[in-house]
Amino acid sequence: MTLLHDTNLILDTDSYKASHFLQYPPHTERLFSYLESRGGKYPATRFFGLQYILNRYLTHRVTLEEVEEARAVIEAHGEPFPTEGWRRVVEHHGGRLPLEIRAVPEGTLVPTHNVLMTVTNTDPELPWLVGWFETMLMRVWYPTTVATQSYFLKQIIREALEQTSDRAAEELPFKLHDFGSRGVSSRESAGLGGLAHLTNFMGSDTLEALRVARNHYGAEMAGYSIPAAEHSTVTSWGKPHEVDAYRNLVRTFGKPGAVFAVVSDSYDLKHAINVHWGETLRREVEESGATLVVRPDSGDPAAMVRMSIRALDAKFGSDVNSKGYRVLRHVRVIQGDGIDEDSIREILANVIGDGYSAENVSFGMGGALLQQVNRDTQKFAYKASAALIGGQYQPIYKDPVTDPGKRSKDGVLDLVKEGPRFVTRQYQDFDTAYPDSVLRTVYRDGELLVRDTLEDVRGRA
Repeated sequence: MTLLHDTNLILDTDSYKASHFLQYPPHTERLFSYLESRGGKYPATRFFGLQYILNRYLTHRVTLEEVEEARAVIEAHGEPFPTEGWRRVVEHHGGRLPLEIRAVPEGTLVPTHNVLMTVTNTDPELPWLVGWFETMLMRVWYPTTVATQSYFLKQIIREALEQTSDRAAEELPFKLHDFGSRGVSSRESAGLGGLAHLTNFMGSDTLEALRVARNHYGAEMAGYSIPAAEHSTVTSWGKPHEVDAYRNLVRTFGKPGAVFAVVSDSYDLKHAINVHWGETLRREVEESGATLVVRPDSGDPAAMVRMSIRALDAKFGSDVNSKGYRVLRHVRVIQGDGIDEDSIREILANVIGDGYSAENVSFGMGGALLQQVNRDTQKFAYKASAALIGGQYQPIYKDPVTDPGKRSKDGVLDLVKEGPRFVTRQYQDFDTAYPDSVLRTVYRDGELLVRDTLEDVRGRA
């Protein structure tokens, strides 16, 4: 059995796409498709991740060997294959895909129901390529949805900090930490989803996000972490020596200005806070000059955070800031179990309701951040909307009577700003340049034309 090449992008499509070159009307010269969020959980999307997809995959040069490999697989699979078309890509275009892709600048927050990306062909003999790559290009839904969710969570935390903290701007970038790498389906999901989160925050334990950021978005260091204990490092000392495990952490990482986190519920969280941290090790923590971050990791999240903050206050004390809220001395709390939007809201409401600043608590988010999203979270769709057939413009749309919400747009679409509002415009001309367009041509004929840095992306919300 001959193994298939991982780099053969012809095979990165849905099986039925291979038959579509035979289904379009005769003399079809151009097709135009667009991507949008048709609504969903959030009122807007923070577009992100297309540059990675284009740079990682669509700058690849197709070879005749890959064409023959794909033909053999797809025909054996039961589908026809556009052999001559793909040979034209190789022989006439040097393996470069004759497509033009326009998109909103990455990091832009765009209200739903607006065009985010458009795709058309630049070779009139190969219009079906626009649909062939729907499968690959549609995957931008994932980093966009992660970036969107992370962005809206940031607004929840921002509001709490601005109400209760004198250091909101300094605290905010590190208040939602990515714990999601082990909970995703692949290394690529970890990297791309983890980086999507880092468009909004600076804290992450997903190392793969740093690789994607450096290789595809020019970021020398995209995010930061701190030394932290896990249950295995604490419990390896044995229950009778739990306090020794904690003492070792203080003496190893407790340097002036440092921050380190210790999971403290391996046996009895209340005992760990009230006795081990609050009595036996209190003076060492205070004299270290470091900040100890206590991590509850079981039980009801809101109740455990509330208990932990109150208990730590009783042992380490707190100060009242200029806004009238208490800030713990020497210690903080991070909740990394059961964190989602609802629990974040509940925890912050409890903390603030008890008279404490939101800066006392941080959040670690895993599966809910990087994995518990899907294409329908923001109802992403990639649809054909216009064609040029025998030189004549043809609108393309669907309008199912069984679901009016799936009515697709028609026309050659563009995105503009009218004052502060984003507006999708519909035209009937494939080649007119619109000077007020928000969309940029980011890819044409196998070349990535725009390379944003992570800092560019971060600055656009």
